[in-house]
Amino acid sequence: MKKIEYYFDCSSPWTYLSFRGLLGLKEEYDLDIVWKPILVGGIFNSINPSVYESRKNPVKEKSDYSQKDLLDWATVRNIAINWPKIFPINSVKAMRGAFFAIDQLSIEDYAESIFKSYWTDGKDISSDEILLQVIKPFNWDEQDFLLYINDPDTKEKLINNTQELMDRGGFGSPTFFIDESNMFFGNDRIQLIKEFL
Repeated sequence: MKKIEYYFDCSSPWTYLSFRGLLGLKEEYDLDIVWKPILVGGIFNSINPSVYESRKNPVKEKSDYSQKDLLDWATVRNIAINWPKIFPINSVKAMRGAFFAIDQLSIEDYAESIFKSYWTDGKDISSDEILLQVIKPFNWDEQDFLLYINDPDTKEKLINNTQELMDRGGFGSPTFFIDESNMFFGNDRIQLIKEFL
């Protein structure tokens, strides 16, 4: 079984696309996905502030093409992307919740629900109320979930994963590693990963 480490933050539409691509890859190959929730804003603040600069001063032609590219990929991945009113979103609680979902062996369903809530339905995934709606189908104890995502240990896990990715040369979401050191960045690298597998 081949191990693939997946560093992800649900606040990125490209990460939603890559998530679907990764699940498709898992159906084709015997893959062990190691789920690594991160906070991509922490990376941008630390080592990749150019993201903020390009948002402040976008190149119209590049921006227009990027939107087309996003919608083309959404068609390929069978996802409805509706640009949310709140962008960027504070995904910190949702990403801490991902650790809870990993412990409950429900990370794929949880991540899909978070991505869809934000990128398709435009919901404010920074709010406790929306997160509780997201976890309702899982029949988890709401109080346990809220306590968990506010626990200092959980906060530390998210910080540590984010730092770990930067220490390994990563600079954004989604980032994949195969064979420990072979790094790939971006939704459109799924095809390349497939070739290496």
